[in-house]
Amino acid sequence: MVDVVVVGGGPAGRAAAAACSDTGLRAALVDPAPRRVWPHTYGAWLDELPPSVPSSALASVQRRMLVHGTDRHEWRRPYAVLDNTALWKHFWRSDVVEVTGRAMAAEHGPTGSTVVLKDGRRIAAAVVVDATGPVRALTGGRPAHTSVQQTAVGWVVSAAAAEPFCGPDTGVFMDWRPAPQTRGGWPTFLYAVHLGPDRVLLEETSLARRPALPLALLRRRLVGRLDAAGLGASERLTEERVRFPVDDPLPRPGRVIPFGAAASFVHPATGFSVATSLHRAPWLAAAISAALPSGPAVAARASWSILWPPSAVAAHVLRHRALRALLSLPPDLVPVFFEAFFRLDEPHRREFLAADGGSAAGTAAAMSALFRNAPWRIRRRLVLGGLSVGRPPARHGLGGG
Repeated sequence: MVDVVVVGGGPAGRAAAAACSDTGLRAALVDPAPRRVWPHTYGAWLDELPPSVPSSALASVQRRMLVHGTDRHEWRRPYAVLDNTALWKHFWRSDVVEVTGRAMAAEHGPTGSTVVLKDGRRIAAAVVVDATGPVRALTGGRPAHTSVQQTAVGWVVSAAAAEPFCGPDTGVFMDWRPAPQTRGGWPTFLYAVHLGPDRVLLEETSLARRPALPLALLRRRLVGRLDAAGLGASERLTEERVRFPVDDPLPRPGRVIPFGAAASFVHPATGFSVATSLHRAPWLAAAISAALPSGPAVAARASWSILWPPSAVAAHVLRHRALRALLSLPPDLVPVFFEAFFRLDEPHRREFLAADGGSAAGTAAAMSALFRNAPWRIRRRLVLGGLSVGRPPARHGLGGG
């Protein structure tokens, strides 16, 4: 029997298992392929990564990021792309027991829990952490409704080939100018980041849509955008495909502790969640360690409370209201909406995009500023779409979002 079994070996699960080990807890990690290095690209604002992440775990740092709604802007805020192999090694711990398998259920008793694997094996632990991402294998599974999803298709090309979009030390956070030959439909943007000194990811991205924009459509738009800049298929080194929900509700507190994307850490305005997971992993481990002597159920409640304090829940609710309002806009007004956001004062932008959840008051202030600065045609649509501004909600349900 171990103190903690973490189900899921992605960045959130690895960070949680490592933090538990560092706190002195006996930890196990369950994943179908625990030694697999993560295939997707993860980025974050450099100042939002915890100090514990070493510089060796960064594949690149862009000193400035370009954004384009209806006009071009430059943000001088460093943006980092993580080196997945180095980060995996940073979170590997020799005393964390790795179990290759797929968790199907968790059974609970007064003295602990048992994780049941697909092949029938059973793992006893005091506390169970679900870090299986949107699958939520042990915390209720996928919601019944059709989710709002972010989808993207990207090509990795040489840095020289990518120069029409981003030069050295520069990336593109969002460029909402339409790809050539785009004939209406929901708008998409270009995201471009350096993956190292010689490679750049150029990605056509649908920020959020229900139903999700098809990957084939995104690929056609990406090809058209790159072709107009003189980049043909021969420049493609590899292709990345992305699809994940951005509107999952908070799972309800229970004996299994959700963590990472399984705990709705995904930011609805960016899709980011990794920086939040890296920040909160030590919180999780500390809460379990401090409360476990009082019993597993107490440790689970304490973990939920520290991961989702009331102010973070309120900010989460506000951001999801903003997401619903965005989805209510007609396609031609989406770039105009983001232009208004890009023109906000930097403190408002930072507060709304904050990886740590931000504060409810700060999020509400940013939303109010956006509403005031937006053109009237945007304001009218935001009101009709259900965006409320002003004071943060005083009461909220844990299943909201």
